[in-house]
Amino acid sequence: MCFRQPTVQRTVTPITSLQNPKVKAARALHRRRQREREGKILLEGVRLIADAVDAGYVPEFLFYTESALENEQAAALVESLQEVAWAVTDEIMAHLADTVTPQGLVAVVPRPALPWPPAVTLLLLCDGVRDPGNMGTLIRAAAGAGVDGIVVPRGNVDVWSPKVLRAAMGAHFHVPLRAGVEWAEVPALLTGLRVRLAEACAATRYFEVDWSLPSALIVGGEASGVGETSARLAQERISIPLARDIESLNVGVAAAVILFEARRQRLERTAHEHS
Repeated sequence: MCFRQPTVQRTVTPITSLQNPKVKAARALHRRRQREREGKILLEGVRLIADAVDAGYVPEFLFYTESALENEQAAALVESLQEVAWAVTDEIMAHLADTVTPQGLVAVVPRPALPWPPAVTLLLLCDGVRDPGNMGTLIRAAAGAGVDGIVVPRGNVDVWSPKVLRAAMGAHFHVPLRAGVEWAEVPALLTGLRVRLAEACAATRYFEVDWSLPSALIVGGEASGVGETSARLAQERISIPLARDIESLNVGVAAAVILFEARRQRLERTAHEHS
């Protein structure tokens, strides 16, 4: 794909001032409170921004450096969004970016708000997951396994932080999220579901239960596990049998193992019903 320089004059002369209103507004989105107030998020990198655009989310601002245009995909993205694209210096990009070595592309995008499904048959509930990488992995695994929704109450890392967004690699745009809800609201979201808690020492193994029925999986952070509220919500406790005296798995990996078993069972049931 060949890149043609944007014809809009404002994108040719780079923004050089950290006091530029657009730059200041974008930089403010590094703060959780500002993201919540504005209903916007900051995306970094070609793939993540392209995923957002493909999902129908048009950036309010797209900032790019001259060197970023050496990448064919980045150049095509800037070309397609030239009405909202603004060239910036490397110094400004370093100020806007969250990574140590920026790709030279940052966008301000409306926060996704996918509608909550009227009938939930598979749900993931996170409790005390505070590591951004783990949360991003959970969201990506859940989207890939076909969950209907993810519930992330207060006490977890912000699902809209730049680190979580990068770790999820675009999954935020494909699975409904209920983030920041009060714990008092959670029981209503679990109505009609068989609630299972992933626990290292549970006697029941994760593949011994029927995931083809409407189900919810609760996972907790590795440091402290789940809280008392989650423990009370659980109707059943399941574990992953590990070899070689390994104590536990990363919460993202563990959830992926369980959720894809649920998907396997559901696909098997569907195939049986249509045979």
